[in-house]
Amino acid sequence: MPEQLDAVDAKILDLIQHDAGLSVAEIAERVGLSSSPCWRRIKRLEDAGVIQRRVTILDRERLGLTFEVFCTVKLSLPTKDNLDAFELAIAKMPEVVQCATVTGAADYELRVITRDMHAFDAFLRNDLLSLGLISNIESRIVIRSVKHTTAAPLGLVSAYVSAQR
Repeated sequence: MPEQLDAVDAKILDLIQHDAGLSVAEIAERVGLSSSPCWRRIKRLEDAGVIQRRVTILDRERLGLTFEVFCTVKLSLPTKDNLDAFELAIAKMPEVVQCATVTGAADYELRVITRDMHAFDAFLRNDLLSLGLISNIESRIVIRSVKHTTAAPLGLVSAYVSAQR
């Protein structure tokens, strides 16, 4: 069963997921609590694994990491050992910012970030294809990102919905 959340927990989560840099005092003020109870709620949510970690989102364009590609990957032989080997290797590749097993004709969907097409080509040849596990890769270059968020859809969580009423 998922963690039981009340309306205050939902408000805290909404604030944190949009700005992890808020202090406990700022969060407490916005949700109508004093700092200590607010901190205890945040700690409980962390201990329960609802809050996994707090991160800083970087501007990839300012860093020169502007080439984004979605790759559909089919393994030559999708045995348990090959799936495990592929996933272990992918976990060590910083260019792969997302990896998911998928249904259908492919085995994985990857989101890859590099500097440019040449860096992507080098990544394909030297990292992915050198694994010797892949029979097919279909790559789709992102022209323009229309929406990108890290926020969970809290509107689907009943406590959040009741908090908004």
